[in-house]
Amino acid sequence: MSKTKMSGMLTACLLAAATSASVAASWPEKPVRVIVVYPPGGVSDTVTRAISEELSVRLKTPFVVENKGGAGGTVGMAAVAKAEPDGYTIGFSSISPVALSPLISKVSYDPAKDIAPVASVMVSPVVLLGTSAFKGKSLQDVISQSEANPGSLRWATSGPGSVGHLMLEQFQHDAKVSVTHVPYKGSGQQTNDALGGQFELISTNVSSALIGHIQRDALHAVAIAAPKRAGFLPDVPTFTELGYAKANKMSVFGFFAPGGTPEDIVTRLNTEINAVIATPKIQEMLTGSSNIPVTGTPQDFSGQIGDELQANRDLIQGAGLKLQ
Repeated sequence: MSKTKMSGMLTACLLAAATSASVAASWPEKPVRVIVVYPPGGVSDTVTRAISEELSVRLKTPFVVENKGGAGGTVGMAAVAKAEPDGYTIGFSSISPVALSPLISKVSYDPAKDIAPVASVMVSPVVLLGTSAFKGKSLQDVISQSEANPGSLRWATSGPGSVGHLMLEQFQHDAKVSVTHVPYKGSGQQTNDALGGQFELISTNVSSALIGHIQRDALHAVAIAAPKRAGFLPDVPTFTELGYAKANKMSVFGFFAPGGTPEDIVTRLNTEINAVIATPKIQEMLTGSSNIPVTGTPQDFSGQIGDELQANRDLIQGAGLKLQ
């Protein structure tokens, strides 16, 4: 390569870097659109609005929240993917639309190219509960009873492809046992039937209502999927502790941007979101809703998503799993 060509390439790179830095330095100059990929009224919506309010104050620009639910979050994620990558559209979602949905259904975006992870925000633990119909207390009891009578234990989840369902499939694959999957469409009726003892086991996201049922002994917590034991259920071991790390599946939520958003803007957003999460107000909101606050770099979040994507791919292929 000639010196002239190398010099030209170096100049172009420097100009691109200067332009990116200039854009990041002036950002934001107008309102930022924040897409929540779920309907209004839920925890995700409440958390997003609280964080957006704080970002509006910190960055002196409105962060305007818009709900765009549907198809397990893929409708909203598609809107994020198709937006201009200029830092003026971001989305809040669990990682499922990028780490699971593309494996089980057709989506209109490429999660590797069209979506940029910005910042993790919270982990929503998934708990395995025994109902009054379950004649046991521990995960070992689940194994022993399943070995003695394969398929006799009924394990309810909020539906095929849910995190609770993936937990079930991973656990029975790794423990080499057979349980009967009882899929529901959502968590409302599922919880009511659990309280009525309509099945033995249920895996679902932790909530304040569920913790109340556990405290009243209406349901018994067998194991929890979380980074570590949860402060609100300190006596409940994680699946990792019990030797089933791959079944330690939890719902991870965070912010995303369109692929191609300038790296400096992604970094700035990450820094500001981490600062907001660290405030007592947001910490209290997250822990009060039985979620675990998490922070980290965009690279940390991207790595976590990549690991989960690979784990889901291995499970689906290795276990011959049909999620639809």
